[in-house]
Amino acid sequence: MSDRHPSSGPLVEGPHDPEHDPTASYALDRGYVQRLTERLRATSGQTAEVRSPIGGQPLAHVPQSSQADVEEAFRRGRRAQEAWSRTSIDTRAAALLRLHDLVLDRQEEIIDLICLESGKARKHAFDEPLHIALTARYYGRTAHRHLDTKRVQGVFPVLTRVEINRVPKGVVGIISPWNYPFTMALCDGLPALLAGNAVVAKPDAQTMLSALLAAELLEEAGFPEDLWHVVAGPGPEIGPAMIERADYICFTGSTSTGRIVAKGCADRPIGCSLELGGKNPILVLRDADLEKAAEGAVRAAFSNAGQLCVSMERLFVADQVYDRFLERFVSRTQAMTLGATLDWGNDMGSLISRAQLDTVTRHVDDAVAKGARVLTGGRARPDLGPFFYEPTILEGVTPEMTCFGNETFGPVISAYRFHDEAEAVSRANDGEYGLNASIYSQDASRARAMAARIRCGTVNVNEAFAATFGSLEAPMGGMRQSGLGRRQGAEGVLRFTETQSVATQRVMRIAPSYGLSDERYGKLMTASLRLLKKTGRA
Repeated sequence: MSDRHPSSGPLVEGPHDPEHDPTASYALDRGYVQRLTERLRATSGQTAEVRSPIGGQPLAHVPQSSQADVEEAFRRGRRAQEAWSRTSIDTRAAALLRLHDLVLDRQEEIIDLICLESGKARKHAFDEPLHIALTARYYGRTAHRHLDTKRVQGVFPVLTRVEINRVPKGVVGIISPWNYPFTMALCDGLPALLAGNAVVAKPDAQTMLSALLAAELLEEAGFPEDLWHVVAGPGPEIGPAMIERADYICFTGSTSTGRIVAKGCADRPIGCSLELGGKNPILVLRDADLEKAAEGAVRAAFSNAGQLCVSMERLFVADQVYDRFLERFVSRTQAMTLGATLDWGNDMGSLISRAQLDTVTRHVDDAVAKGARVLTGGRARPDLGPFFYEPTILEGVTPEMTCFGNETFGPVISAYRFHDEAEAVSRANDGEYGLNASIYSQDASRARAMAARIRCGTVNVNEAFAATFGSLEAPMGGMRQSGLGRRQGAEGVLRFTETQSVATQRVMRIAPSYGLSDERYGKLMTASLRLLKKTGRA
């Protein structure tokens, strides 16, 4: 492993006087950090400090990659991919199923690291190894269904045999975000590996260790060492270097950055899948179970402190139940247990950074200054953590307020009345985004019919987001400015393949033969087409 970055500089460094500075001691064993950071391909000699949102303790000084490191990662990945693509589907699937068990066996270690890097509540960190185990098991069990060569009908029954092969793209570049650092480090890459590809991954700088632990588990599960490379560095420097070399790009992040990624991919051209921003709506209909809807709205708005692409920031409630629902929703929100710790029992944890806290504060303060009312929350809580902000419900938000149409990505939701369900659908479809929506109603058939009119990639009925996200057979992604492509399901693995059609022609060629003139051949073909239509054979 030492050849990964022979001159990467110090792996861990920094303050050494915890007696006088409580943030001086490392939150993690330094040997453990070194073991993880040695997995990076990083020879620049530069490092970046990472601190935990829980108390501001140092976690690591992460070695940074150079352009040459990115190039070397792709070179090695391409060489490993050539061998990996020749392995059987059963071999690849077996490694995924071993990963399933490893993730469940080491989930406490994984959860601890996620909490330390992101500040999220432990119960929300638990969702990450759970989702990766589900992903590994789903693709491990369904590999042949998606990737086996398939026979399709040829132009002439019996005489034309056509097969469809799924050929791996090559080396996939994955640029993943900080909000779900373990899930997003792996969930796109697992089907890419299954399809016979290699991966070069650039996780977000704030949560590099969770992604490096994910890479370690892949190797322990039996994936070849050079099949998965991790690089580190600023997105504007490392991202373009990856796009220049990759055969396909997966990006999860903001819509503005996603547009840049899409343009870079189009210039080459290569394919990409993008999960981007959202301003997701939740609709509470007049016949909703209000207790169930209020409980769901708490999870919809405040899971991971609202730092979830599919969480809800707009709440539309039917006039007939608005006051009764808001009373329940506010009461449940005020009863939440808040804390930035590693312990179970917190309902909501911290925001990840000062930048995220500043965005949330700016959105709420702007809304209040322009006339919005705070029903609960609305303030930072430095007593709980340096980046903590209370779960916040706003009322009276109007279009001139920043948080009306812009994604906050924090624990803030705005409540609105609606008069009829056609209006609710129209308002849910307002704006440029279309990632996730939620509908609460005791008439599930009516809610499903309404869902088909909402321009979002996923819609959950009587649930916030977990029903679609946790159902691995169901594709997940955005419409409109919320992205391109889908993860999960068949689309989640087939995007990493090229479709190759192989046709074998028997007996006769598809051209004049046996002395036929062009004119007689044309008449024979015309008669054949009429006959095939009549018999229903083709």
